[in-house]
Amino acid sequence: MRPIYRAHLWAFRLRPERRAGGPKPLAGHPHYAQRVQIPLEQRFPRPSVMGVVNVTPDSFSDGGVNFDAGTAATSARRLLAEGAAIVDVGGESTRPGAEGVSADEELRRVVPVLERLQGQPVSIDTAKAAVAARALELGAELVNDVTALRADPELAGVVADNGAYLCLMHMQGEPRTMQDDPRYEDVVADVARFLDERLTVAISQGVPEEAICLDPGIGFGKPVEHNLELVRRLDVLRALGRPVRVGYSRKSSLRKLTGSDDLLGASIAAAVAAFERGASILRVHDVKPTVDALTVAGAIA
Repeated sequence: MRPIYRAHLWAFRLRPERRAGGPKPLAGHPHYAQRVQIPLEQRFPRPSVMGVVNVTPDSFSDGGVNFDAGTAATSARRLLAEGAAIVDVGGESTRPGAEGVSADEELRRVVPVLERLQGQPVSIDTAKAAVAARALELGAELVNDVTALRADPELAGVVADNGAYLCLMHMQGEPRTMQDDPRYEDVVADVARFLDERLTVAISQGVPEEAICLDPGIGFGKPVEHNLELVRRLDVLRALGRPVRVGYSRKSSLRKLTGSDDLLGASIAAAVAAFERGASILRVHDVKPTVDALTVAGAIA
């Protein structure tokens, strides 16, 4: 029998301000944004698909494929045409063992792509305020921060000032070391506690609660069984009151489970399983087959 009690107990013992809907940023807050155009859950009704465009030479799955700006923009348009609600453009690899890059290098990679995609639904995958600010100027509408506002103290203000959406993700450690020896007392309870705390921080710094989604960080400092347990018990994370995004696409844990390098079927199965357990946004590399599978799963549900 799975150890579910402690995690569910945690989910229903949120701090009083979170149970009541969370601390609301006051109008006098230096980064107060009146409201994003519509709440995130309306902008991205479940299931919504986020397509991945890595403008990097070393990402875990497609590093180098979209390193040319023109190729990356073409890939992004294709993913949107295949049914993605938004494409997530990133210029820094966060694969296990990856080294960081400077803000200048990250900007050099992503700005030419974003310039080509103006007017298209785009998110920026970054933990740096300078990169996020430039991306939002160029039309990005969501900031995807794998550090959940821990890496750059200015990032929350940039998001709030621009009325952008924000995704807060759990990661144990940092990409360079996160898979060395990840340990948890209860992975679901620990991740829920972390995301609840970071959600409260984001709101206190002026980001409206309705602009935020949460991501358990599949593969970010977690072995195979932890990744599976997070999806099995996704209801614990949903109890935090915000839409949940899951990115299981092409992760190495799927290769360990299947023993295959062809991860398309496994990635689709993981996306459908996450959707059936309440995920709102699925971050994927292979958009069309995932959209088709989710359409059927949604029709049956």
